[in-house]
Amino acid sequence: MPGADRRTVINRFLSTAAAVTLLVGAAPPALAAAGGTDLVRPDDRRLAYEGHWGRTAEAAITVNSGSRLRFRFAGGAVHALFDVSSVTVPAQVYVSVDGGPKTLYAVDRADLAITATGRGPHTVELSLKDVYSRAGRWTPPLETGVVLTGIKGRLLAHHAVKKGELAFYGDSVTQGVMALCEVNTSDCADGTAAYPTLVADALHAALTQVGFGRQGVIQTGNGGVPTAGDAYGWNFAGSPARPDRNADVIVVSQGTNDTAYGSTEFRAAYRSYLERLRSAAPHARILALRPFDGSRAADIAAVVDELADTRTEFVDTTGWLSAADGDFHGAVHPSAQGHRKAADRLVALIGHLAKEHR
Repeated sequence: MPGADRRTVINRFLSTAAAVTLLVGAAPPALAAAGGTDLVRPDDRRLAYEGHWGRTAEAAITVNSGSRLRFRFAGGAVHALFDVSSVTVPAQVYVSVDGGPKTLYAVDRADLAITATGRGPHTVELSLKDVYSRAGRWTPPLETGVVLTGIKGRLLAHHAVKKGELAFYGDSVTQGVMALCEVNTSDCADGTAAYPTLVADALHAALTQVGFGRQGVIQTGNGGVPTAGDAYGWNFAGSPARPDRNADVIVVSQGTNDTAYGSTEFRAAYRSYLERLRSAAPHARILALRPFDGSRAADIAAVVDELADTRTEFVDTTGWLSAADGDFHGAVHPSAQGHRKAADRLVALIGHLAKEHR
């Protein structure tokens, strides 16, 4: 198949779930180019994903900072294979082997070699540092994000053990924008330094981290992302997300980007959003955070009070972070230090809720 035609097929796959049937039995571009017999497709059970990934035999796709992939392999190296044909702003990922230091890569190539010392077995964690919030990452063909088309190597069974499931939904703060420095670029952003990842790791919990820059419950996000309510339940356009029905705790941080709207309008949209979360996750504790900059605090507290849901609570974050102490980069976005402080507070809160539940 000519290269242009092959890219057209892949893009059709990305666009709608129905188009997946066109690709059944067809090898993705990177897999076909790599050749060999040790080719592991993205839906193989030896690959352990966390976060929102759209997965089939042809590709595993995420557009969210903080998403993760873990696997084990034997031998000295494996190759992670990607489709980057539509990418204009490469995502940034960290790769850690055997629990060692994280190495930063831009996903700007079809083949990323991951090496290790000795024959193994070895463990790999690939974590999404940043998916640039201002590039197209909702409607395929995607300008940024990760499109994994396979792993080439001798993979082993994965034995991940996680206690509980946490889901975090929010805006650029949840995404980790400007966590490392004061410029809105991928270099300054780090989803793995943001409070959702820190909380999940401290509690040894499975993580879903979904943050979209500029998004609110009324305001649409950058990169073609819809409002929080319209985006909920989807990995990206045309790709249904794994349901939150097993989530133990859902943390919501929305409202910062809705300051231009009236209180009545905001409250109606925020209430509708919380009701949608409750419908999807009947047993979860829902924590509605006061945004760290204080936006819409009174409205959020009022909505939670009106709902009278004993498993939904307003979390007043007043005093958690201080600009004077260096907890922010700019007026809105926490620094890595600020994220750590917020995470410590949430770890204590969620830990207390878990003890109450027992």
